Amino acid sequence: MKVLVIPDIHLKPWMFNRAAELLKDGIAGGAVCLMDIPDDWRQEFNLDLYVQTFDAAIQFAKDFPETLWCYGNHDICYPWNQRETGYSKIAPWTVCEKLRKLQEALPDEKQLAFLHRIDNVLFCHGGLTDEFVRQYVPAKYYNNIDAVIETINGFGAGELWQDASPLWYRPQHYGGKMYKPRKLLQVVGHTPVEGITRKGNLISCDVFSTYRDGKPIGTQEFLVLDTDNWDYKGIR
Repeated sequence: MKVLVIPDIHLKPWMFNRAAELLKDGIAGGAVCLMDIPDDWRQEFNLDLYVQTFDAAIQFAKDFPETLWCYGNHDICYPWNQRETGYSKIAPWTVCEKLRKLQEALPDEKQLAFLHRIDNVLFCHGGLTDEFVRQYVPAKYYNNIDAVIETINGFGAGELWQDASPLWYRPQHYGGKMYKPRKLLQVVGHTPVEGITRKGNLISCDVFSTYRDGKPIGTQEFLVLDTDNWDYKGIR
């Protein structure tokens, strides 16, 4: 299956418009969004932009109901009442309400989760390490990938609001062993990169993030991935 991956949004509603155009053009058969929908440099008081961006996400969910959504740290910090860089003191109610409406727009509420799997491709915001699975998931589930995913998707802030979790981990910097590297390809956002890159069993695709002055860090391409053979390309 060819999948269009929408990486970290950070208050760029136009990303959903462009992703919709690509899907309507038949570039892929479905989509996965790695979220981080709210928060961006110097936008903490631009509540209208928060609303506009979430409304674009909700409309996208209605137009493409099979889309899978992976919570990012900037999304879940609001319902968990955790502070984060760029956190808006005036947006908590809005973000929580819009996340609820996003979930309600989905055919299955489980489409909004921390981890998703299509074939042997694992999608999450930061990256799932072998160490995290061994520490937090019962050992009897270790070789059952679906059970590992289900277990972690049931976790809360106690397990996930930490640097080693699949919400926060940055394998591009730390390079620890990923979970099932011979079996699974992982696709992640969270860490800004200049271009879509693959290293081992990891594809990094957060290429829409910006510097503090608004200048793009990356190529602003969407990842199109074949989950059967792991071939991929970037497309604007």
